[in-house]
Amino acid sequence: MDDYLNSNRHLWNKWTPLHEQSLAYKVAEFKSGGSTLRPVEHNELKNVAGKTLLHLQCHFGLDTLSWAREGADVVGVDLSDESINLARSLSSELDIPATFICSELLDLPNVLTRQFDIVFTSYGVLNWLSDLKGWADVIAHFLKPDGIFYIVEFHPFSNIFDSDSPELKVANQYFFSEEPFRFEMQGSYAAETNETVYGYNWKHSLSDIFNALIGAGLQIESFNEFPFTLRERISGMVQGEDDLWRLTKQNGMVPLLFSLQARKAN
Repeated sequence: MDDYLNSNRHLWNKWTPLHEQSLAYKVAEFKSGGSTLRPVEHNELKNVAGKTLLHLQCHFGLDTLSWAREGADVVGVDLSDESINLARSLSSELDIPATFICSELLDLPNVLTRQFDIVFTSYGVLNWLSDLKGWADVIAHFLKPDGIFYIVEFHPFSNIFDSDSPELKVANQYFFSEEPFRFEMQGSYAAETNETVYGYNWKHSLSDIFNALIGAGLQIESFNEFPFTLRERISGMVQGEDDLWRLTKQNGMVPLLFSLQARKAN
């Protein structure tokens, strides 16, 4: 497992400078006072001002700092030291108070001692985790009594389709396997280069996600599914005026994102 983690850490270290320059991340707009929060989480996770918020798998912290601009007391965590270094630099440059910690997620209880009102994570995070039970236990560990966990994520059902086929051709497994999927690509999902990189992913079903959180003692309060996503994850998608991507041939009848909120009992 350490080999997979180290490979993925190396990958995200390579991706960080690419993403800093990528138009997809809108760093210049953020530096001008903008927010990188999308409509789903911005509409569903409200009243964060004055709350403590732990952002897991924060990459280089734009969403973390966006929550800080909303008044939250934020801590961001990521396994990539390059990402965390950039996040700290942005926090300092823009004078946005935030704490950033470089840590592998399952090791975080050995590094951080606080508890939080909110634990947040979003968009392309679960596929980098091999142990959802451990993930959910970490979430429960860091939540205060009556604290909430919120996730918005790519829908696992949408991951079964061949991304290069507009006909929704099933090409990928839905259920979990301990053996990860090794992928290769040029550049990243947000920036193309001539360099071929690789990493390791795991698939998780909705039942895996629900049962992990329930098993950690969290109470599911809401679950929503959406027929749009953040980028062209399947060939033939169309981008709307709201910058979100949708399928057209299927009349939007495929779930592409989901959100979930759960609460830790008193």
